[in-house]
Amino acid sequence: MHNRTTSSFRSQAGFTLIEIMVVVVILGILAALVVPQVMSRPDQAKVTVAQSDIKAIGAALDMYKLDNQRYPSTQQGLEALVRKPSGNPPASNWNSDGYLKRVPVDPWGAPYQYLAPGTRGAFDLYSLGADGRQGGSGQDADIGNWDQ
Repeated sequence: MHNRTTSSFRSQAGFTLIEIMVVVVILGILAALVVPQVMSRPDQAKVTVAQSDIKAIGAALDMYKLDNQRYPSTQQGLEALVRKPSGNPPASNWNSDGYLKRVPVDPWGAPYQYLAPGTRGAFDLYSLGADGRQGGSGQDADIGNWDQ
């Protein structure tokens, strides 16, 4: 009876060194296949983040317009979504909770550009892309609400 207890205890003791090594090798192979795929796309991820930010800021601007009948002016800027703006047009029905908690910066660390009235619509909201300059192509291209 003593031998049965010892042998059943050994079978439940845990993983063997070989089992652990097999798992480590499998994880290493997966990492070697997955990491290069993910790491080769950071620029694409930044473009996606900028597009999402522009949609969210655009929605906040639409809410602002619903309350105040107009979009904030270029001079009032996107800060009008965080703090009640002064100047024209007046924000007579400004929501005391604001429309955004803070104005985000684009994924490259620059402020989003805002122009109202816009050249392509009621307002233009855009990021200058990776190069921080107007125009460009690929990762340097401007990303704006006109693309959505």
